[in-house]
Amino acid sequence: MKANTETEQPKPSRTKKRWIERIWGTLPFIFLIVLVVIIANLFQRIQTKKERIAAEKSAGLAQEQTAVNVVTLEIAPSPIRDRINLPGVTAPWIQLKVLSEVKGKVLKKSVKEGEHIIKGNIIARLDNRDFKNNFLSIRASYNAAKASLNRLEKLQKIGSSTQARLDETFAKVENLKAAMANAALDLERCIIRSPLSGVVNRLFIEEGQYLSAADPVAEIIQINRIKVKVGIPESDVDAVRHLNDFEVKIDALGGKTFRAKKHFLSNTADSMARLYNLNLVIENVNKEILPDMFARVEIVKKEILNGISVPIYAVINRPKEKIVYIVNDKHVATRTVELGLLDGWRIQIKSGLKKGDRVIVVGQRNVNPGQEVKIVRSIKDMEDLMK
Repeated sequence: MKANTETEQPKPSRTKKRWIERIWGTLPFIFLIVLVVIIANLFQRIQTKKERIAAEKSAGLAQEQTAVNVVTLEIAPSPIRDRINLPGVTAPWIQLKVLSEVKGKVLKKSVKEGEHIIKGNIIARLDNRDFKNNFLSIRASYNAAKASLNRLEKLQKIGSSTQARLDETFAKVENLKAAMANAALDLERCIIRSPLSGVVNRLFIEEGQYLSAADPVAEIIQINRIKVKVGIPESDVDAVRHLNDFEVKIDALGGKTFRAKKHFLSNTADSMARLYNLNLVIENVNKEILPDMFARVEIVKKEILNGISVPIYAVINRPKEKIVYIVNDKHVATRTVELGLLDGWRIQIKSGLKKGDRVIVVGQRNVNPGQEVKIVRSIKDMEDLMK
């Protein structure tokens, strides 16, 4: 019995050894778990610290940004025009060159250059002696032939003259009558008269000068109405075709603007410049507009009476959108906008803004959404920006 007891004594020792081996075997896993927990804890602390730093940085940035001063424009509907400005030149309403219809020496000039003349007024007188003598000679022949015709008619009634002789004399009388009328007309043409009322722009004659038929005598122009000649590009012809009213600015008169009406739009283009000629008419009662002045014609292709617009520089381009900044309760807000017509330095806003919105037009490049701003000036008309 004693021997058996001695034999069974090592069993507790082996069991203890196995437990020790198990404990040592699980130590690496325990260590790994502890390490993961420590790393996770450190990561959480780092993340929290980063967020705190970012928040502090944002708060500091916001404090710095509150100092930005801005100018705002209060949106109000106004007319928007799609318009172009084209160069033109003024011309007389009528420009007529008076020619001599007969030949002869100039005896007297009755007008001066620049003088106003009425239709029918005398411009010049030619020496008419040759024409007068010719008229008197033909008239005498006509009177003699007419007396002869009267005698032959009486003789023919009593049978003392033939019908053939009577017909011959009648033809002679008619020819002399026509020749006398032509001679009277030539005599009348020795007095050169104005065919219209206007201004004597130029005189081409001097007293004592000999003129042939069709030589120029004077140039008469009418400037109580003025033409404005403009070349229209092919791309704008369709728009101009439907317009009747235009604005014309003349630089020589201090940029004064005049209202003009469409007179004529040509149906064919100029072969060299490929422009369609447009003639406008301006009432020039005071005669302040002179021919050959440079003019600028404003052509309104399309007009929106109550449109919303902002200065084009207030629009900020982003890769996929256009935005403007507005002020809401002293803070910046973003509005995505859709653009339309361009009117000078204004751009139409088709959608994204409404009446009463306050758009930042000065300082918009220095602000961010949500930032508090200080409005140093608020305007209602974009022209006020220039003041």
